[in-house]
Amino acid sequence: MADSNRIEDLIKRPLYVYDLPSELLATLRAKTANHAGAAQSPESALVQVDDPELAAQEATVATTTQCSLCKVTYSNVQEQRSHVRSDHHRYNIKAQLRGNEPLDELQFAKAVGELDESISGSESSETEDDDAGSANDTTLTALLKKQAKLTEANDEAMESATANAPKNPLFWFSSSSLPSNKSLGIYRAIFTDVEQQAPVHLVESLQKKQLEPIRPQANLNHSQTQPATKSPHVFMCMIGGGHFAAMLVSLAPEIHRKQGGVEERQAKVIAHKTFHRYTTRRKQGGTQSASDASRGAAHSAGSSLRRYNEAALEKDIRELLHDWREMIDSAELLFVRATGKTNRRILFEKYEGNVLKQNDPRLRGFPFNTRRATQSELLRSFKELTRIKISEVDEAALAAAAEAAKQKEESKITVPRPQPQKPKLTQEEEAALLHTTQIQALIRRSKIPALMTYLTNNSIPASFQFQPVDSPQNFRCPTPLHLAANNDNAAVVAALLCRTNADPTVTNGEGRTPFELCGERPTRDAFRIARHELGESKWDWTAAKVPPAISKADAVSRLEKEKQEALEEEANRRKASLERLQREDAERKAEQLAKSGGKLLGAMEKTAAEKRDEETRGMTPEMRMRLERERRARAAEERFRKMQGN
Repeated sequence: MADSNRIEDLIKRPLYVYDLPSELLATLRAKTANHAGAAQSPESALVQVDDPELAAQEATVATTTQCSLCKVTYSNVQEQRSHVRSDHHRYNIKAQLRGNEPLDELQFAKAVGELDESISGSESSETEDDDAGSANDTTLTALLKKQAKLTEANDEAMESATANAPKNPLFWFSSSSLPSNKSLGIYRAIFTDVEQQAPVHLVESLQKKQLEPIRPQANLNHSQTQPATKSPHVFMCMIGGGHFAAMLVSLAPEIHRKQGGVEERQAKVIAHKTFHRYTTRRKQGGTQSASDASRGAAHSAGSSLRRYNEAALEKDIRELLHDWREMIDSAELLFVRATGKTNRRILFEKYEGNVLKQNDPRLRGFPFNTRRATQSELLRSFKELTRIKISEVDEAALAAAAEAAKQKEESKITVPRPQPQKPKLTQEEEAALLHTTQIQALIRRSKIPALMTYLTNNSIPASFQFQPVDSPQNFRCPTPLHLAANNDNAAVVAALLCRTNADPTVTNGEGRTPFELCGERPTRDAFRIARHELGESKWDWTAAKVPPAISKADAVSRLEKEKQEALEEEANRRKASLERLQREDAERKAEQLAKSGGKLLGAMEKTAAEKRDEETRGMTPEMRMRLERERRARAAEERFRKMQGN
């Protein structure tokens, strides 16, 4: 039971394909379909029709006036015996044994007529039956073989359609330590072609893929690290719309130590590179080369630029592939997404020294939708490929659906697919879901009085666990205190600690306390102030990872001191900047004075237009017009006075 609970806890956090827990790996079983034996050939079906069945039918005494198999009515025993020995009755018996529909008299006559042969033996006397039996058997066998060939052709068509049907992109596994309705999925693409052909050995293949995590050492420089080509890695690239991104990623995870000593596994990128060139015709789609091939070469400046960029992008990509050739050749798998003929030609065209080959057995596509070719998208795709998928499916519902589909194929009758019913929630579970929604909304909106009132009126303890517990958000923030700390809401944190006695030692699914989710100093100070106000004996503050206590006055004083220091630093910076500008201005004026022979260029007499601009600067248009009228009036008066003086 302890192992089962531990595995249940393990699958709540992301699981990496190449570094699975040993207790989970030991209990995995591949879910493979059991195929039925090969269908019998038409010849073997004919052999299985034995004469004792016919003899038994012939020996039966007529107790009714109708043959329910052939839908034929007779009036006496002689007619019954004649019918039992007829080709029509013998054919329907053999057809029934083979699982085919029997034919009535008209259908049988039409089928025999298409054979172009006579079956007069059925109308001959009893003395001629022995002589005609061979001919009758030949005719009947020919009819059965013809129908068998039609059936075989239909079966081959069905088998061909089944073989060409798209494969499920995931391999599913079960574990004896997990409930029967939980399955673990791994992408088919990370297995080699040989491993995919032997699904029963998938668990052994997974065990061989397990790698020891990489623990980086701070005292090793780059020259002392081992070459990347010696560790198992994969090559990934995307190209489309002028964007290209390539990456080499190690399959062995790298361990990083987070705050609080928690170890986290992350992908180790060996090398990465991105290119972008303007090659796509905006709002029209397609590359310039594709447009030239369909419409003829254009002669605009944009088309010339796009042709040049296509050639430059091809050169950059092929040079990068050449530089990475050794690492690509040693890669475990190659994941490539290339949209369009032009992009596939850049990667897979046979040129001198080409690196990627179309027939490489390591070559894979991305079994899911991807976005623009960027480094972050490649990293997201790698995480998606190598993360274990968890599915909860009702096996009984699936079996019922499969049986319904089988009956539909056999009877050709439309059968509605049964929908899996969601488990009905109890009254307590519904109430917990409602409380979770309300409390989370109040915390996010910082409604402290409403939050306190809601907790009090509904008698909700401070240690309330959000529901459902297995959702990603509630896995990281299972309690109100975790959520408030994660959102860096210092006021809510203080209210929960001091007014509702929320327990700061509770850990989430990652083993982290609320304090370890804080991202800003005011939120961390709220925990330290609560430790000062509640006292050391209230909680095990060391287990809660809360630093030494601090009073609210000290926190405010420190904050004011930091603000004052920041203001003084800003004032000093402004003063230094002003002094620097004044010094630079003085140096510039001195340089101008030296160049102008003792007269500053800036001190030269201003023109009348410049003076007028200075006078009217900041005035409204009406004020400028009034000033201009006054100036003109004074000028006119001055001219008049001069004329009188002369």
